[in-house]
Amino acid sequence: MLYLPPPLLRRFSLARLAYVVTGLAGWLLVGNPAPALAQADSLQTIARRLTSYQQRLPAEKLFLHLDRPSYVSGETLWFKVYAVAGSSHQPLPASKIAYVEVLSSGNKAVLQAQVALKQATGRGSFVLPATLPSGRYTVRAYTSWMQNFSPELYFHTTITVVNTSTPAGGITPTPAAAYDVQFFPEGGYLVAGIKSTLGVKITNSAGQGIAAEGTLLDKNGVSVGRFSTLRFGLGRVEFTPAQAGTAYKAVVQLPNRQTATYALPAVQEQGSVLHLTEGSAEQLRVTVRSRGAALENEQVFLLAHAGQKVALATAGQLVDGQAVFVVNKSQLAAGVAHLTLFNSRRQPVCERLYFSRPPTGLTLTVQTDKAQYARREKVTLQLQAASGPAASLSVAVYQLDSLTTTANPDIAGYLWLTSELKGPVEQPGYYLKTANQEVAAAADNLMLTQGWSRFRWDDVLAEKAPPVAFLPELNGHVVRGRVVNRSTGAPGAGVASYLSAPSRHIRLATAVSKADGSVQFEMGELYGRRQVIAQTNSLRDSMYRVELQPPFSARFAAGGAGQLTLSESLAASLQRRYVQAQVQQRYAARPSSYTLPAVDSTAFYGRPSEQYRLDDYTRFKVMEEVMREYVPGVMVRIRKDGFHFRVLDDNSQSVTENPLVLLDGMPVFNINRIMAFDPLKVQKLDVVTTRYFIGGLVYDGVVSYTTYKGDLAGFPLDAHALLQEYEGLQGQREFYAPRYDTPQARKSRLPDFRNLLYWNPDASAAPLTFYTSDQVGRYLVVVQGLAENGQAGSATFTFEVKPAL
Repeated sequence: MLYLPPPLLRRFSLARLAYVVTGLAGWLLVGNPAPALAQADSLQTIARRLTSYQQRLPAEKLFLHLDRPSYVSGETLWFKVYAVAGSSHQPLPASKIAYVEVLSSGNKAVLQAQVALKQATGRGSFVLPATLPSGRYTVRAYTSWMQNFSPELYFHTTITVVNTSTPAGGITPTPAAAYDVQFFPEGGYLVAGIKSTLGVKITNSAGQGIAAEGTLLDKNGVSVGRFSTLRFGLGRVEFTPAQAGTAYKAVVQLPNRQTATYALPAVQEQGSVLHLTEGSAEQLRVTVRSRGAALENEQVFLLAHAGQKVALATAGQLVDGQAVFVVNKSQLAAGVAHLTLFNSRRQPVCERLYFSRPPTGLTLTVQTDKAQYARREKVTLQLQAASGPAASLSVAVYQLDSLTTTANPDIAGYLWLTSELKGPVEQPGYYLKTANQEVAAAADNLMLTQGWSRFRWDDVLAEKAPPVAFLPELNGHVVRGRVVNRSTGAPGAGVASYLSAPSRHIRLATAVSKADGSVQFEMGELYGRRQVIAQTNSLRDSMYRVELQPPFSARFAAGGAGQLTLSESLAASLQRRYVQAQVQQRYAARPSSYTLPAVDSTAFYGRPSEQYRLDDYTRFKVMEEVMREYVPGVMVRIRKDGFHFRVLDDNSQSVTENPLVLLDGMPVFNINRIMAFDPLKVQKLDVVTTRYFIGGLVYDGVVSYTTYKGDLAGFPLDAHALLQEYEGLQGQREFYAPRYDTPQARKSRLPDFRNLLYWNPDASAAPLTFYTSDQVGRYLVVVQGLAENGQAGSATFTFEVKPAL
């Protein structure tokens, strides 16, 4: 088993080493025949397993465009979902459901929704409760497939919510400043006697980088290095630790003349250090230094990979503990590249990240027909995407004020940087839009301080691949559950289970439980709040019950949104927001209700062989008479245990087993109970006369009853069945804004204090129009877009609304 030391495991990025090790194995077999065949076979095995791992578990990413970064309790949060392939960033129409949540600082879900994805995009909204406290909240999004991986890989962004139930808006005294100071040895370790580069990251309680200076001190208090942070609280310092066990510390000068002391990472007696420098405009220079009797003259391997492609696989010989590699930048794919050092035993020991600025992405231009507008004036917005593949676009226009201090993430910065690194990245777009020495230095500081691990070696090298807990929702909604023994709670294996959502649109899913009792029901497009019924066949498996599990992830990324502090300086803005919110809640149109899309009314079994509308016949009060008189395709038999059905197949041959009997889509296993049901409550009866396969189960036909309202009409449920309210897919809500296109509308005395003027999740290049409100000030136009070829881009534009022009 390969050994990955714990400090390196936290920083190590091995997400896509399948191709890396494959390249290394090929190099060893062709270019260096010296290793023993056993070693070559071992590398081939690792390569095969890594390749298999990557093919089984491809990466998927989500990005959310939110309409604005700050809200007032009671307002509506609008969003659009973009789904892309992890490596190419091309739209990925695989998953059909996105899970979106608003989390409080304690990772408690405040709002949750399941959003349908069509052609790799989706849209939705949340009405923030009027009682929601002021604070910073996390909005996260993921798919079912993404739940198989670390929650760090979910999309995350932070929003600010202000509760204006009081004019003060919840102003709180400014607490004592809290800072997070971290140090990251380049490559993973500090080794005694080897000069090392130490990455520095200093942030405040809100996660924002701050300017600071510091001094490194040895155990005697002697300075061994000084540093100062550059952009976003990131910096670096070089020093040579003297010996293992020496306790080094950093004295940091923080804002407001505060001074704090922090311990540096421990120093190892022996090990390797990897150092990356710019050799030239076209090349990188990678220097490896090792200390230890068994390390100073061993063979080492350097692997460079990015975008799931191997850029370099080469070997070098340490001479007196040192080796130098040269990497051509042209070999590296755009984005975050990983340079990984393996020792002679093919164990990863060091890693360094390097950022290769990607080519220009999707070019978007946006402008309004004027720079200034009066109140209630029409705005015409011209939006244009560079010629090329079609692009999906979304647009938001909102007011800028002192509460809107941060911007939402842009799609290109998220896909190229934030989604590839551990933890939040402050203003990722900064590293993409300009190419100069200052930006390059800031990007390299970022690579020093934020690493990522996407899989564990134990999972890759396992003889048998671990089962995937969460299936990709390729055909619609999947409801997860568990079958357990009603008496002991032990999991039930191999038990047939049924999940139905009673309605006039017959919907049923079946599953057979696995060894751990888990079941997954494919329910397709299940919209809105519904009652679902989960059960086993009470005639065969009466000792078991089905428990449904929440669809949302119960795992959370480290950290959180941070604390919101509302200072006295924001009193004027809070007072204005308070008035706006009160007026809007009193006079503005209510948010439109969610509308559910039209669904296919065809039953899951398709077109029946026979269909009987009972109102077309003389109505009987006894179900046995109905079945015997009007349904010749179903024979009624009576045995010692009561009634049984036999369905005649197309050759008029009677089958020997009961068919699948349904009432509004709910299975009824005891025929006596359906025969005791009032037939006057049944509108129609479908019969399928052929053998029917559903999931892993087989039935000799289907007999399906439908009531007038599709609500079971008072039919008593089986005592072992689970009846549960279930929130399905979110419906659609249209963004509404008043139009002032007539003199009467412009002179209306109804106040209009909107600060979100426009939201369009499906924008086009055609001119877009909307109207200003009664709120004067500066407004920001934000456009996000993703092209079919994976190019992403964003654009912003500001205009002003004045009292009178």
